[in-house]
Amino acid sequence: MDVPYDLSSYVRVLKLASTPSWEEFSRVALIAGAGVALVGLLGFIIFIVMSFLPGGV
Repeated sequence: MDVPYDLSSYVRVLKLASTPSWEEFSRVALIAGAGVALVGLLGFIIFIVMSFLPGGV
């Protein structure tokens, strides 16, 4: 493991990175939030189905 080489590659990546615009940030946040809501809804539906099955939760 070559520490100076690793540090220089990290610095290079940080120099290339830029702050996203508000539009880009809000779009990514909206998509991520929709994904979280979809997974939560799916889990809730599975819970409801398992509640009505005999021997369920």
